[in-house]
Amino acid sequence: MPGRALMEKRPWLLASLAAAILFYLLRETALPEPALLLLKGAGVGLLAVWALLRHAGADSRMLATVMALGALGDMAIEWDLQAGAMAFFAAHIAAIALYLRHRREVLTPSQKAAALALVVLTPVISWLLSGRADVALYGLALGGMACAAWSSSFPRYRVGTGALLFVASDLLIFARMGPLAHSPLPDLLIWPLYYFGQFLIATGIVGTLRGRAQPG
Repeated sequence: MPGRALMEKRPWLLASLAAAILFYLLRETALPEPALLLLKGAGVGLLAVWALLRHAGADSRMLATVMALGALGDMAIEWDLQAGAMAFFAAHIAAIALYLRHRREVLTPSQKAAALALVVLTPVISWLLSGRADVALYGLALGGMACAAWSSSFPRYRVGTGALLFVASDLLIFARMGPLAHSPLPDLLIWPLYYFGQFLIATGIVGTLRGRAQPG
């Protein structure tokens, strides 16, 4: 039964990967815009479905909410940057709430310094790259999410790293408003960094929750 259940739920994760890769490969083609939009939203949206199927409980529902808001932001940003930013802002607040439920009991001085740097430097860099106060405000939520992820009891090599990749992806978006306006680098890296970051966050959290639920 456990093996059968795993086979029934794993395709959602594989479908998420396939959608994300297809979107990246086809985004510059003549594929109709609605199809591209669905592919883009499906990448992280299917992570939300997978999280709900792989683990039952309040934490997995919170994670699914974070991923669903991210998927909404992925699609909304294609029409309006502010609408997409609002969805991601809400996702970061939900993620912070989840991470605070799983705070690490002890942080070393270097870990505290890293967490502080994330919450302080992310909005500062966001403002320096874009020159916009609203972007800096969003950067505060982004940095707060990364700080909370880094300070949580979830594995840093997966969840913490995923949060850092998310930050890097968004900073490239802001850099495209200013110093990298004419560089091809943001368009090449934004989506892979973002999606792989979300993938690491989702799989890292679900794997940890399932491990903690095991008896003994």
